[in-house]
Amino acid sequence: MLTALAAFSSPSSHERQETKIKPVLSAFTISDRMAEDPMSCDCFVSLPPGSLDDHVIFGKNSDRPRDEVQEVVHYLPTSHPPGSILECTYIQIPQVEQTHAVILSKPAWMWGAEMGANDQGVCIGNEAVWTREAVAPEEALLGMDLVRLGLERGDSARAALTVITGLLEQHGQGGQCREDPEPFCYHNTFLLVDRNEAWILETAGRLWAAQKISEGVTNISNQLTIGTDISAEHPELRSVAQAQGWWDGVGEFNFSQVFSPETQPVRMELAKKRYKGGAELLQQHDGSMTAEVMMSILRDKPSGICMDSGGFCTTGSMVSILPRNTNLPCIHFFTATPDPSRSIFKPYIFSKDDTPVLSVVSPYFGPDDPVRKYPRFQGQVDRRHDLYKAHQEALNTMKTDPDKGVAIYEILRDLESQCLSEISAMLSGEIPGDELGNLFFDCVDTELKFYQ
Repeated sequence: MLTALAAFSSPSSHERQETKIKPVLSAFTISDRMAEDPMSCDCFVSLPPGSLDDHVIFGKNSDRPRDEVQEVVHYLPTSHPPGSILECTYIQIPQVEQTHAVILSKPAWMWGAEMGANDQGVCIGNEAVWTREAVAPEEALLGMDLVRLGLERGDSARAALTVITGLLEQHGQGGQCREDPEPFCYHNTFLLVDRNEAWILETAGRLWAAQKISEGVTNISNQLTIGTDISAEHPELRSVAQAQGWWDGVGEFNFSQVFSPETQPVRMELAKKRYKGGAELLQQHDGSMTAEVMMSILRDKPSGICMDSGGFCTTGSMVSILPRNTNLPCIHFFTATPDPSRSIFKPYIFSKDDTPVLSVVSPYFGPDDPVRKYPRFQGQVDRRHDLYKAHQEALNTMKTDPDKGVAIYEILRDLESQCLSEISAMLSGEIPGDELGNLFFDCVDTELKFYQ
């Protein structure tokens, strides 16, 4: 077992720890909400030479309704009988015969996921976007369903792109995107990453364009960003744009200019600030990006990337290390709790001996779930998992007894820092990685004990 966990295994050792991480104090003394923060998610990637080591680094903040619970769930690789049918959030589609193991950070009420990874070294995150194509209120595949489907069926970023675009063209995207009867629907952009490359995929209804990223740092937010550098596209993308009068068929075809709405929704206008802030933070660390630096970007409040505004907040966060060396494992860090500036990232590594981590899995309500009943969303259920409940109680302590709350959190951040150091040592060959399979379980268990 990692010494970082052993160092925190008894109350007496907790008391002996020196609080080293002073910057986190500001997380509890500044205002919880920032005026006019953009309501959006952010995805980031660094590919060598943008990364300090020969690793691809992926990161995402999931900004969702503030009371929505995000769970972290692991599904094993599975063989499915021919002709099987898959129940997604709203619709059924044909199942494939084999699906990969996946680890997902997902809103507890839906089938799909905001972000996740598979055992093939692929990571995907999505963002909401609005375009000139009308958003269909009819139930279809959610963007979050497409994230999960891409991970379950794709053994590379390019293969996952093919999965998602094929399903998008066949089944479309649509349906309610939050657990509430008040309509809230959108199209989606995606960042798909593996050990070698990244793809930005932007959609407008069933249409889409994609751009391959081979090196350096890049980010996406709630807006179209693909211009003329289009690596792949829907076969009817340009003909539809021309038929609608959005493009003359002669001039340069710039996807974001052609398909962005003439009047941007307020949330998309505000997201430009976050997109710019995220790009600036990436550029500051271009050539020196690490998982720890990516976590600091996701915790950044001045830029609005760590978001807490109105009815929305960052409800879950993820950072992944994808070594170019295929002999080394990929490591995926999840908070499983809201607000990364008040949470810690816990590492997960795919293993044959995974121990289920039920304390970050929400209760299951079966056919009685208000999502499954018609009309949908006419009631509420308590989806909080054990870690979420304990974390919320800790946040209350931080507000009522700031000294005690900060002391607890600094010790946990010290644990996170030591885990990062030892994982770095393992990836560089300094220490063996034999006992890492249950690391996520052990870290969650340790965090729960601290809160108790």
